[in-house]
This record gives sequence, structure tokens and C-alpha cells, in this order.
Amino acid sequence: MTIQTPAPPAAKRVPTERTHHSETVIDEYAWLAVKDDPDTIAYLQAENSYTESATTHLAALRETLFTETKRRTQETDLSVPARKGDHWYYTRTVEGQQYGIQCRRPVRPDETAPPTTADGTPPAGEEILLDGNALADGHDFFALGTFDVSPDGRWLAYSTDFTGDERFTLRIKDLRTGESLPDEIPDTFYGSAWSADGSALFYLTVDDAWRPNRVWRHQIGSAADTDVVVYQEDDERFWVGVELTRSERYILIDAHSKTTSEVRALPAGDPTAQPVVVAPRRQGVDYSVEHHGHRFLILHNDGAEDFALAYTSADAPGDWVPLIEHSPGTRLESVDAFANHLVVSLRTDGLTGLRVLPTGSTETFDIEFPEPIYSVGLDSNPEYSTTTIRLRYTSLVTPDSVYDYDLVTREMALRKRKPVLGGYEPTDYEQHREWALADDGTRVPISLVCRAGTPRDGSAPCVIYGYGSYEISMDPWFSIPRLSLLDRGVVFAVAHVRGGGELGRHWYDNGKMLAKKNSFTDFVACARHLVKSEWTTSDRLVARGGSAGGLLMGAVVNLAPDAFGGIVAQVPFVDALNTILDPSLPLTVTEWEEWGNPLEDPEVYAYMRTYTPYENVVSTSYPPILAVTSLNDTRVLYHEPAKWIAKLRAVAPNGIYLLKTEMGAGHGGPSGRYDAWQEEAFVTAWILDRIGHADAGS
Repeated sequence: MTIQTPAPPAAKRVPTERTHHSETVIDEYAWLAVKDDPDTIAYLQAENSYTESATTHLAALRETLFTETKRRTQETDLSVPARKGDHWYYTRTVEGQQYGIQCRRPVRPDETAPPTTADGTPPAGEEILLDGNALADGHDFFALGTFDVSPDGRWLAYSTDFTGDERFTLRIKDLRTGESLPDEIPDTFYGSAWSADGSALFYLTVDDAWRPNRVWRHQIGSAADTDVVVYQEDDERFWVGVELTRSERYILIDAHSKTTSEVRALPAGDPTAQPVVVAPRRQGVDYSVEHHGHRFLILHNDGAEDFALAYTSADAPGDWVPLIEHSPGTRLESVDAFANHLVVSLRTDGLTGLRVLPTGSTETFDIEFPEPIYSVGLDSNPEYSTTTIRLRYTSLVTPDSVYDYDLVTREMALRKRKPVLGGYEPTDYEQHREWALADDGTRVPISLVCRAGTPRDGSAPCVIYGYGSYEISMDPWFSIPRLSLLDRGVVFAVAHVRGGGELGRHWYDNGKMLAKKNSFTDFVACARHLVKSEWTTSDRLVARGGSAGGLLMGAVVNLAPDAFGGIVAQVPFVDALNTILDPSLPLTVTEWEEWGNPLEDPEVYAYMRTYTPYENVVSTSYPPILAVTSLNDTRVLYHEPAKWIAKLRAVAPNGIYLLKTEMGAGHGGPSGRYDAWQEEAFVTAWILDRIGHADAGS
């Protein structure tokens, strides 16, 4: 379909020099990084107007897609309540309201199973702890950072962000009276921890580079200016976190870089005590701590690429005693301790799993699941003294499912499966696992889902999704909005490229630093495989990724523009080299162990120079590109996609390039659920238009 639209905006060119390692580079769009420059805002607004004009013919389709998601969603709904002490805690949503409502209800005598209502209406005796809709009233954006009830159930610590910059204001509410205390602490980060008696709250603040670097202790009822710094991390590679152990015996302070960690512990019953180091940091040794009885459990990679489990004394941490030896190919990801059992989350052969270790026994067993492709993990499990765990299960065809698993009888009870209204049947869809062959001979897994009976003759359009960084795995997940694609005959594929964690730590290590290009060549290999296997054709294949996955999109479209019929890059990290060269920017120094330090290392500089998308735009025939960003994004700054689109237009002017900027949101885009559905409908409509399915019904 040919659409008459105005000429696209042309960003002004202001040459700016960058010199590193004897190379001088001219950046004509560096001025776009000045957020408060009226010219910057005017350019972003012009791009928004152009994008709106270029997609106006899709308005009806967008509304149809939004309506399909809305009709399939049970808008008034209730999460499965989780027991903590004398209460059941849960979140519910109400039709027409954007945000969740955090609630609790007292546990009744002899009540062992969580209370549920089929239609999502509130159970009798409900107490509303926090209504996100009331808090968001009058704001275009709203997000919760911390939601933390004290061990005795009296106090609620919560923090709010109304701009999307992830800088939260922390408040404390007395749940006995319903009143908020005058205590108010601005510019805090995610995470908090209560002392055992609820008299003190530990929280985090960030430095100028948005790095959480300080742990503070706040005495309830006191002024914020009397708060005490408990720990400060001065190494700019390290973030800090804080948590109360499930046993409520210790407060853990975790300092970690991309490759190294160090944990401190202090008794939760003595909040003014000095934190004790569990194990001093050693470069390249990554470990985490969980408390269990008289010991600290240590999940670590010291001589164990895919991690091993050990323990040490909680009273006097020292040598590590092995519990689970290293087994190459089985990546141990976390351990959760309960009074009489340990549960290890792991992955092997690209699939997640759960392994149970009963206390005092050498026997271990894995929890089994029926589907060949799935994702499973522990859900909210706040109680330490329990023999029942809550887990969450999903697949590409199975909606999110919550189970309770009895650790003694090994019986599993389904508590809730996310409703999909309108007669959804999993058997109407198929999921597949295939393997592409990368240029160096490495086999790369691909997960696929499609409508049952979708032809394998190359006629079906396809969306291929990828990420491939930080050892983050793109495990199979269910999506209601995705059904609108599948029901129109579109195949959805996930390329599990190196840089992610799907196949263990080596899979990550071989897709980072000076091996980063493996992520890009893997993705192109997966795209070529889908065409060769007649799932689709290159002109009907749209690639999609966000954040570091947006870097993936920018790199592969430079590497193989002919392999794709369209590109969707959301909050994309496409100006990677300029960002990683500037240690004053948020997160830069902490990222050097992921990408390398091009500021100091000429080899890293030269390597990044060859793949960073913005600097490798050339005069060629690019497929249509849609970039989506947010003005207040702290993680990937808005100017990266803005500069990228501006340069694409200048260097390869015959292409179709759209930039959509959310002017009041952050890294995750719009915050309300209906707004998020509208955003997804916008992207999906653009994809369907690119593959010639804009007129196809569901």
C-alpha cells in the first residue's frame, strides 16, 4: 500500500569531533544528546508527527488489535494469594483501571489453601494496602520501586516514580492506622530490607551515574537527614543491593559487578551491627548467599563455570563445604532455602528446571514437566517454615500458570492459569525447537510458535525476536497480544543467540566483550535458517528486539540488510561506542565488563567500532525500520535511536525509517496496562503492514 506522507524530518548537522586511540571521528548528531535543548525536543516532536502521519492508515488496525487484547484479557482479576504470617497477600486489577491494587486478607482458622474468586472480585475481609490507580491520579506515568511489608505486618515501605527516570521517593505507611508517616526519602533505588522488629528500614541511593552505591539505615519515625550510611561502594564497576533473608535472620548487602561479587551480612535482630564480609571479593568470582539454619549457602563459580553450591558457617564465615559439585552443562542459577528443603533453580539443554534437596538427605530430585519447551521458576515464597512451594510455569502455548508443589508428597496442584477469554485452546497452536548452524559451526537454538497447520512452504510471514546480552535468557513465554499475530498466520520465533544464558555460562562468555559479534552472526544464521527451512521468506521476516536487543537489531541490519523485511528496535542501544566511551553517563563504567573498556583499550575500541550500529550505517538498501524510545529512559538514553534514525536518513535516504518517542515514560515504555496494550498494538500493526497482512483478519 502506497501512503502519501510529508517529507521526513531532516536533523541539522553540527560536526563534533571525537578523538580516541589516534582516530578522530566526526559525529554530526551529537547535539541530540542535549535533552533540554529546544532543538532536540522540536526534532523529537517532528519525528513523532511524521511517524503518526506515516502510520495513520493503520489507525483502524491498531484499534482492532487493542480490542482483541482487551477482549481476551480478564480485566478484573486476582493473583493467587501468598501467605506471609497471619495474612494472605495478593494483587488485583479492576476493569477500566490502569494499575494493580495491592491487598491482603487475614488467614482464617484452619485455612491452608489460598482464597480465590473466579471473577477476580475482592475476597471478604480485604484490606487495601496500596492502590496504584489512586497514587497515579494526575500523572502520565507511574511505577512502584519498592513494596515491602515489615516482618510483623505493621509497616509498609513503598516508593514511587512519576516520570520514568527510575528515581523513586520512599514512604512508609502504618498499616494499623492506614496513615503514611511524615518520613519521606527522595531519590532512592529499587530494593529495601526491614530489621526483624520493623524498627529500622534499609534502603539504597544512587550516585551521579545512576549506580546504586549506598545502603542507608532509617529509623522509623525519624527525619531522613538522620539516616546512617551502612555501606558505601566506591568501585564504580559495582552495584549494591540489600535484602532480608527468607528466614528473617540476616540482612544481606550484595556488591556485584558483571563478573565479581562480595556479600556482607548483619543480624536482622541487631540493625546497628557492623556488616560482616561472607567472602572477600576476588576478580572473576561471582557468588550469592542464602541463609539456612546454622549456615550460609554459597552459589558460586570458583572453579565452576556453570556454578556449584557450597555452604559456610553463618556465625563465622570461612571455608566453603561442597553441597552440589560443578556439572558442566547444568547451569545452577539460584538457590532458595526453606526450613527442611533447598530448591535449586537451574537450566540444562536450554530448558529451565527445579531441583529439590531435602535437608539431612543425600537424595535429590528434579520436578518434572510435560511439555518439550517450557519455562519454570519459583514464584513468591515468603514463608521459611513450609513444605509447600509456589512455582510459575508457562510455555509458548500455555498461559502463565501458578502451582503449589508439596515438597514431601511431590504432588503439584494448579492454583491458577491466566484466563484467555474467547475460547482459547492450546491445541490450536504448535511450538517447535529448531537449531541453526552459525558461521563457526555452533548450533543455535530457535523456539517457534504458530497456528496449527501453518504451511511450511515459505508462504507464512514471521517475526524473529532476539536479545543476547548479560546472560539473560529469552525463555519461552506466553503472550495474549501475540495471539493477534498467530491468528493472522504469522510465525513467532525466538533466536537464543550467544550472549544470553540459555546454554550455560559459556554461551554468555562467547557472546560478550571481544566475542560480541557472535550474537549478531548467530541471529543472522537463525534468520537464514528460517528461510532455508521454508518457515518464511526474507522479505516477510521482521526482526524485533529491545534495549541490548535493540543493539542486536542495529547490528544485524548493517550486517545483512537483505535478510529482513523489517526491523523493530525498541529503546535500542545503537550508539554503543559513544556511550561506553563516556564514563559520566549512567551505567557506563559498570558496563565495561560486558562490552570492554574502549576508553583505555585500543583493541576494544577498534572492535566496537566495527559493530556499533550508529557508526556503521552505510549507503545501502535497508529494510523499513521502526525505532521506539522514551525521553526519560535512564538505561538507554533517547538520543541513541534519535541519532541512528537521523544518520540512516542522511546516509541511506531511500529507506523507510520511523522514530516514535514517548515523551513522558522510561525504559519500559508506557506504565499503565491499557497504554502498554496500545503501544503493542502500534508495533504489531506496523509489523503486519510490513509483511502485507494489514488487511488480514484474526
